[in-house]
Amino acid sequence: MFALPLDLASARILISNDDGIQAAGIRTLERIARTLSDDVWVVAPEAEQSAASHSLTIHRPLRLRQVGDKRYTVDGTPTDCVLLAINHILRDHKPTLVLSGVNHGSNIGEDVTYSGTIAAAMEATLLGVPAIALSQHIEPGGPPDWETAERLGPEVIRKAVSVAWPKNVLMNVNFPAVAPDAVTGIHIVRHGKRKIGDELFERLDPRGRPYIWIGALRGEAEVAEDTDIHVVLNGGISVTPLFLDLTHTPTLQTLKQAFV
Repeated sequence: MFALPLDLASARILISNDDGIQAAGIRTLERIARTLSDDVWVVAPEAEQSAASHSLTIHRPLRLRQVGDKRYTVDGTPTDCVLLAINHILRDHKPTLVLSGVNHGSNIGEDVTYSGTIAAAMEATLLGVPAIALSQHIEPGGPPDWETAERLGPEVIRKAVSVAWPKNVLMNVNFPAVAPDAVTGIHIVRHGKRKIGDELFERLDPRGRPYIWIGALRGEAEVAEDTDIHVVLNGGISVTPLFLDLTHTPTLQTLKQAFV
């Protein structure tokens, strides 16, 4: 188990994201973190890395650059950022909590398998540090509003770290696209199913060469009431514990019988 519950007032908090060091969401998350602790560090990609998933840069060197007090950028992925932060920048005094986000857009359903925001939290978890990924749902065509995340984020984080989690679990939090006073509550739910990639745009570039752009349309979504998709689309904050052991135990047992 992680060393939870945490005393946030004395915690060292590391922040990262996948939208980059200049993103509005990471500035929101910094403000959230500073309501919890005075020891806040930021190590984030220098450019957007959305949908980078849990990719690690191994075929070229990484450039680490300090851009302010306790603020660094890395010309790599969210995974790179958390790895360098924990094992290099903060190796002598490691963080006690990692926060990733606040992502520009929700990470619900199958989004979690693509998300660089989730990946930053995954890397922290694998390195032995409890982590929470936070994302802000945005209605199609609408502007992001960070007020709900900023006002209610501290409460969600405090409650999440007030209980013990296994070492291979991270927390995935999504805020709805409604005003803080309209939030229907904080709901502990499983993640549902929705798949990106059903809409593909085939076009020609200015030189006449074909290209394909993956659109934002998602397939049929599972909207059962106990899923993150249902909660977020109906004005609630979803909290989902994600488990990093991908082994499907029932199939493991069945497969053993086939190889006897």
